Amino acid sequence: EYILVFTTSGRVYWLKVYEIPQASRAARGKAIVNMLQLGQGEGVSACVKVKNFEKDMFLIMATQNGLIKKTDLMAYANPRKGGIIGITIEKDDALIDVKWTDGKQDVIFATHQGKAIRFSESQVRDMGRGAKGVRGIRLGKKDKVIAMEIARKDTTVLTVTSQGFAKRTAIDQYRKQSRGGKGIKNVNVTKKNGEAVGMKAVSDNDELMVMTEKGMIVRCAVKDIRTTGRSTQGVRIIKLDSGDSVANIAQVVPEENGEE
Repeated sequence: EYILVFTTSGRVYWLKVYEIPQASRAARGKAIVNMLQLGQGEGVSACVKVKNFEKDMFLIMATQNGLIKKTDLMAYANPRKGGIIGITIEKDDALIDVKWTDGKQDVIFATHQGKAIRFSESQVRDMGRGAKGVRGIRLGKKDKVIAMEIARKDTTVLTVTSQGFAKRTAIDQYRKQSRGGKGIKNVNVTKKNGEAVGMKAVSDNDELMVMTEKGMIVRCAVKDIRTTGRSTQGVRIIKLDSGDSVANIAQVVPEENGEE
């Protein structure tokens, strides 16, 4: 498979998975600058795996300021050493996620202050690589988008907060809205549980990895987190040391367990 690596400046680089050295869990890894010809001050903001470049497939991109962009996957089919423009990013914005779709899916945005919006990607027209995108969600003051997911049937929306709480809500509780709206409540943000830091569309068979700022990792079964309504704060899934907070989450699916 290829890994398409999207950077903070909006460029795209190609990496073959076999070129990435396999290492132990505690290893530091290889510096990305030794594998890609990144520009000065450029960092990685999103990665997406692609097995085959096919027609009628798309990449959808979400930015921190609530923009969404859809581009034909074939526009990224010709690798170049120095990378190519993937999306134009404005100065105060940042690319936060990229996913590939068949153009017929619903998309969910989740925000730092506990909001979410679900809309059809058919409301987003196909644009060229250099486009900025269009409004996906209208954000409140000091809010930002933290995650984008494809709203797949029979999944639940799992949200994790900075103080180590997690909650799951059935996907059908997120009604479809028009693109560019303010959204609905996704998680009850309080001083106790903190702001939302990650969101995934998961099933009962999946597992979740939670990573903290100080490098701690907890892995738990999704089925152990009970399904509740949207306006709840969730249950504690990781006990944090003083001054630590949740940095990111990752989804572990059964097929990947088998490959390992």
